[in-house]
Amino acid sequence: MNKLHSSFLNPLKPPIQPTPTDTTTRAFNAIINRLSSQGSHHEVLVTYSTMLKTNIAPDTHSFPNLLKACTSLNLFVYGLSFHQCIVVNGFSSDAYIASSLINFYAKFGHAQNARKVFDTMPERNLVPWTSIIGCYSRAGSVGIAFDMFSEMRRGGIQPSSVTLLSLLSGVSEFAHVKCLHGFAVLYGFETDMSLMNSILNVYCKCGRVEDARDLFEYMNGRDIVSWNSLISGYAQTGNIREVFQLLYKMRVEGMEPDKQTYATAVSVAATQSNLKLGKSVHGQILRTGFELDSHVETALIVMYLKCSNIDLAFQIFERAMHKDVVLWTAMISGLAQNDFADRALMVFCQMLESRTEPSSATVASALAACAQLGSFDLGTSIHGYVLRQVMRLDIPAQNALVTMYAKCAHLDQSRAVFESMSKRDLVSWNAIIAGYAQNGHLCEALAFFSDMRATLEKPDSLTVVSLLQACASTGALHQGKWIHNFTIRSCLRPCILVDTALVDMYSKCGDIDKAHKCFVEMSDWDLVSWSTLISGYGCHGKAETALRLYSELLQTGIKPNHVVFLSVLSACSHNGLVDKGLSIYQSMTEDFGIAPSLEHRACIVDLLSRAGKVEEAYDFYKRVFLEPAVDVLGILLDASRTKGDVELGDLIAGEILMLRPVDAGNYVQLAHTYASMNRWDGVGEAWNQMKSLGLKKLPGWSFIELHGTITTFFTDHNSNAQLDDIMSLLKILSKEMRKSSLLGWYDIE
Repeated sequence: MNKLHSSFLNPLKPPIQPTPTDTTTRAFNAIINRLSSQGSHHEVLVTYSTMLKTNIAPDTHSFPNLLKACTSLNLFVYGLSFHQCIVVNGFSSDAYIASSLINFYAKFGHAQNARKVFDTMPERNLVPWTSIIGCYSRAGSVGIAFDMFSEMRRGGIQPSSVTLLSLLSGVSEFAHVKCLHGFAVLYGFETDMSLMNSILNVYCKCGRVEDARDLFEYMNGRDIVSWNSLISGYAQTGNIREVFQLLYKMRVEGMEPDKQTYATAVSVAATQSNLKLGKSVHGQILRTGFELDSHVETALIVMYLKCSNIDLAFQIFERAMHKDVVLWTAMISGLAQNDFADRALMVFCQMLESRTEPSSATVASALAACAQLGSFDLGTSIHGYVLRQVMRLDIPAQNALVTMYAKCAHLDQSRAVFESMSKRDLVSWNAIIAGYAQNGHLCEALAFFSDMRATLEKPDSLTVVSLLQACASTGALHQGKWIHNFTIRSCLRPCILVDTALVDMYSKCGDIDKAHKCFVEMSDWDLVSWSTLISGYGCHGKAETALRLYSELLQTGIKPNHVVFLSVLSACSHNGLVDKGLSIYQSMTEDFGIAPSLEHRACIVDLLSRAGKVEEAYDFYKRVFLEPAVDVLGILLDASRTKGDVELGDLIAGEILMLRPVDAGNYVQLAHTYASMNRWDGVGEAWNQMKSLGLKKLPGWSFIELHGTITTFFTDHNSNAQLDDIMSLLKILSKEMRKSSLLGWYDIE
């Protein structure tokens, strides 16, 4: 016990000792009991250490408080040593000591040890029964707890309200709480406010808020806990109307809301993104003075960020006197979710400068901001900080790290983090699969998908959407069909995300009929699914069908957005429907109040240019583009070359070179334009200017997908390992086709 003494003795604060004439066990126990009731658990152990030093032996009244101190201070090893002392001194049969031991083991999750103590007791009264029942309930073994409760009643011991409270601690099913409510009525505990509040609270947690309301209305007396429990129950169901009616009613009945009431009201306004109601509650909070509470401040910041009101969130954040890690994290996370990733990282830096230690949730939010920006340097800097501080990241933070590296196209680092994880959840697998899929590595993404299934982790809609998007971008129809079959076998449909991804995949892989069939089979359609199919028909040269689908969309009553208009205008552009395209462009603003973006205006330039109306396209460009757009000028330059308009071509070429004088692509495009007009002097001048600036033309390239592997071919390059075999096969095919008179005019050298 000398170790115990040296461990807890604080030299700056001498232990409390009885007077020399009263150095008895009873006197020390009185001091220990007083300190324990005050919550001074450290001093309890120090006083006990002094008691041993003065050779005063403990008795049965000493150990319950000592075990309580170990429980409060999280000192399991010392609790074990006290248990040994209890056994040595023969105090194991004492009911209060046994109950204290049961509570001690229950706190540390050692239900088996608690049960051993309980089973060795020669006699058991209500106290140990209540302790062991609570132990099992808190450990999640509610069935065993109810069995013990029944056994206690069969033994003739009547439960107290504390017994029912202990049993309620782990209950999460409606049948159990209803049963306990019946026992409370049976034994006459309906006037016990703590018990009734606990039953009301568990009703709400089980989603039975109307049963909670019935109990609330039946209760003879209600305190602030009763009101807060019911308000919280309605908040969990998203019933904002009832929340605010209860808030009004409690004021009418003379019960003043506290900080928890207001925090719940603010949270439900945030969930509904209802800025008006959120501001209303904020006004009440300001009048009552609860805005200085950190919990309420955090709730207000989250609410304003959920409602996308960044300025008001920042005002509250900057006025906060005591910023804890929860407040910092709420601000960083909210900014990242509102696409203010740069400001989120600035706040994260301020947090580090304030010496506030970030949590795993903080790190995850900061990494999400880095992923948004595609900032590899900042992401690795945060990762380095985590490693230097030897922080233990939870699974969500590790998932954020995997996603950050993948979004920054550093798949080796993403994979290294993923493989170093000791535990992975569904989000982990989705992150690594999406990372490889979005970076064009379909084969590796499918390999991870196979590994995921081997671990018996069940893929969800996000998993297959990532794979379908990869198939769409690479034209991998065979793999896309396989994933389609998997979604059917796994019952992942109907799901609007999956169904839309299937429409997109089949459309981009060339099977527009199958895309339409998938669209028709959908149980519901949103703007994304409509625009996907419209865009698909436009790209397949079927503008009439695309426009018919656009008309059907309008008939559903769904208001089109800018993406739908972009799909329709693109369809008109690719199919030469000038008048229809201009009419839709005009209706976009006049009928739907959508201001045309740069992409919409570029579509009109392309529409007019493809129809040979280059001068009209150029006039439109000059009229609606307030700032120069090089890519749009490139469309006009190609159109002027096709039409043979030398003067306009020179004018546009000059504008392009003025905007991007060191872009090799511009000089190549200019040279091609001059060549098409037989202006060879201009071609030479363009190549000379390009050479003098040290610019090089990037080679043209294309790719094919075969069995999930992408093979790339570059113009005038022989870097492909199978080039000789490919050329040999082409020559054989050429000869066979020549024999069949299908290619008699062509010969491959």
